[in-house]
Formats: sequence, structure tokens, C-alpha cells
Amino acid sequence: MKQTDVKILVEGGIMIALATLLSFIKVFEMPQGGSVTAVSMAPILIYSCRHGVKKGLVVSTVYGIFQYLLQGGFSIHPMSILLDYILAFGVLGIAGMWKGRQLTELLGCCVAIALRYVVLVISGVVVWGSYAPEGVSPLRYSIGYNASYMLPEGILTIVIIAVLYRKVIRSMKLSV
Repeated sequence: MKQTDVKILVEGGIMIALATLLSFIKVFEMPQGGSVTAVSMAPILIYSCRHGVKKGLVVSTVYGIFQYLLQGGFSIHPMSILLDYILAFGVLGIAGMWKGRQLTELLGCCVAIALRYVVLVISGVVVWGSYAPEGVSPLRYSIGYNASYMLPEGILTIVIIAVLYRKVIRSMKLSV
């Protein structure tokens, strides 16, 4: 293994650890799961933008598994583990497809966050649909429920990444 490969691997571990720590700082938590955190997706998205989609997907999927194991993940069916944790966090690595310049990377982060939301909405319909109030379709309920925490979390994450981009992320790109 080359020294650069080791650095990239270690950086992935550090970003997973940082994201995990940030995920424990909850600004707001929903009753059936989901929360607004201290922008816990940001380290995973930054890693994906720095190292591309392949490495980003690996790191984001490992992060999703850690979220299930360390956050006391609740599951009523194996599909909820797959959708709510492995796929929902795993798609964050997609941001690496737009690796390059600030605007394209921010677009990639927006797409990745939107894909996470879509996976969570699908999970809300497929797995958690029975929690919808009487007379409300599971799809409509899932769209609203997941938007209530994903929208603020996504906006905060994009703002923080945009602010950090010039001061931190650009200088990090020069070091690896």
C-alpha cells in the first residue's frame, strides 16, 4: 500500500469519527427517528468531494453502518436497516461524482442530500407507512415527516461546507 493510500484511508476513518461525534450533537430530534444534528453529514460529503465517488461511497456506507450500531438504530424489519442506514447514508458518497470546483462540489453535495431524502421517503412509505395518521397517505406523511428534519439539516450542511470551502477544503486539497 502506498503512503498516499494510507493517508486517504486514515482520512476516511477520521471523517467517519468526526461525523459520528457530530451526529451525537442533536439540535432537534423527531419522535420516530431522524434529527437535525451539528451538520454531521459534512465530513462525509467533504471526503467524497476530495476523493471521488468510489471512496466516498465506501466511507459513507461504513458511516451508515456505524450510525445504526452506535446511535441505537431501531428496526422493525431488515428493510429499515438497509434503507434508513446503509442506503440513506451510503448515497452521500454520490457527492464525489462532482469532484472538481467549488460550485460543482456544492451541487454534488445538494444532489447527495436530496438522494438521502428520497431514500428516507421510500423507507417511510415501505417500512414506516403504518405510522401515518388515519386519512393521510403514507407517501404524503413520509414526505412531510422526513422534510421536517432533512431540509434544515441539508441547508445547514451546505452553508457550512460553502463557508469552509475557501478557508479549509481548498487548502486540504493541496496536502493530499
